[in-house]
Amino acid sequence: MKRVPSPSLLVVVNYAAARARLAWPAIRETLAREGVRFEAHETRRAGDARERTRAALLEGYEMIASVGGDGTLSEVAAGFYESCEGLAENEMPRPLNAEATLAVLPAGTGDDFARGLGRGRRAVLAEWLQRLVLYCRGELDADAVRRVDLLSGSADAGARRFLCINAATLGIGAEVAARVAAQGARLRRLPGEARFACAALRALVAWRERRVRLRVGEAEWRECATNLIAVTNGAYAGGGMNFSPGARTDDGLLDVVTACGLTR
Repeated sequence: MKRVPSPSLLVVVNYAAARARLAWPAIRETLAREGVRFEAHETRRAGDARERTRAALLEGYEMIASVGGDGTLSEVAAGFYESCEGLAENEMPRPLNAEATLAVLPAGTGDDFARGLGRGRRAVLAEWLQRLVLYCRGELDADAVRRVDLLSGSADAGARRFLCINAATLGIGAEVAARVAAQGARLRRLPGEARFACAALRALVAWRERRVRLRVGEAEWRECATNLIAVTNGAYAGGGMNFSPGARTDDGLLDVVTACGLTR
């Protein structure tokens, strides 16, 4: 077996998610077979991925791989920065290591961020894993690593701040995500797109429009009855829905999508 000079790699696995848990043994075996040196951390609760990533970067790890869906990926990405707690309203958290790298190993329900990077193709874990192996071998071009934007937001009148990598939604989008997370064992056996479709249909039946006030940048405040507000970094959300076709993860901009006054 060829030994390769890999970066200091930590693999963070969302062990609470069935898909990630099932995918992990094959990932572990492939990395070991290819001679990639790594450590692993299996998360057990919300926030665990963020905390372990933050600690690992302070310990000197140079690369963190995320095994899970978009929620796990956002937690790991947030861990690349200091905590938002205690920061002023307009103060941004600082990166812990500006040269550290985040590797995507999509093994979740939607995997929308990876889909966007793949220009609409459903993320195939084996392909992303092979790219990680080649990168650790030094066999990928420099442009295989790209800098992407991160979304910084707050909720509860600023009391809770957060970082995420793909999208933040209000309205029916958030309702659908909550329903997907609460689905039972039978629905969890379905493909990710089918799970999101089932949740969307049930959410539509129960949904009632709510009035909101919205301002983008320095524009005028607008008020409308809304179904959905989505602030997106990537083009896809909700299990493959092309929310914002013009969104780019590296253009320094966020796209805002609103749906007002629409019937079911």
